[in-house]
This record gives sequence, C-alpha cells and structure tokens, in this order.
Amino acid sequence: MRLVLAVALGSAVGGVARFLLSAWLEQRAATSFPWATLLINISGSLLLGFLATWTYESAGVPADVRALLTTGLCGGYTTFSTFSLETVALMEEGLFGRAAAYIALSVIVSIVGAYAGIAGARHLVLLRAA
Repeated sequence: MRLVLAVALGSAVGGVARFLLSAWLEQRAATSFPWATLLINISGSLLLGFLATWTYESAGVPADVRALLTTGLCGGYTTFSTFSLETVALMEEGLFGRAAAYIALSVIVSIVGAYAGIAGARHLVLLRAA
C-alpha cells in the first residue's frame, strides 16, 4: 500500500507539473507546432533516465522513494519517458532489432489508435445528434 501511495503522490505532482509547464510554454509559442509536448517528452526522458539510474545504482534508496520518483513523478509528467528508457535498455542489451520494432510499433500503432479513437468518438457524436 505504501508503494501505491508513493506512486499516487508522484503522479499527482508530475501531472500538475506537466499541466503548468505546458500551459506556460503554449502561451509563449506562436505556432501550431506542439513545442510544449515535445519539450515535456524530452525533459521527462532526461529526468527518468537520471532518476532511474540514480535510484537503482545508489545504495539505500528505498523502493517507495524510487517508485515515487520514477513511476509516479516521471510517469505523471510523461509516459514517453518510459518508452525512451525501455528503448535504451533494449539497445544496451544489443537488441537493436527489437528496439527498432518497439519504436516503429509504438509510434505507428499509437497513431492508428489515436485515429481510431477520434473516428469512434466522432461517430458517436453524430449518432447522438441524429
């Protein structure tokens, strides 16, 4: 239960940080390019890479602190960081084919999933309006 609470707390902080930073960045960007999301994904990947390595390779970091910082904080901030870390882990193991497949499948299938979700929601909206 302690781990669950740690993840919940970290997720809340990460989600709020993402919301605030995204709003701040979007106010300053005069373009339709999703700079805020890109910067959050990059900074989240940097942060998770650092925190995961530091908490696993430093002696005495409790599991609940590790969960709060990695799964909670970074996961609430952006799940793209997990994708990035898992891809690096596959490459460090020399599994470049699996890493490439993971990248391609994650990007392509996620985009197809988003498109299918949008199409499904639009269909339901049309049904409700009819």
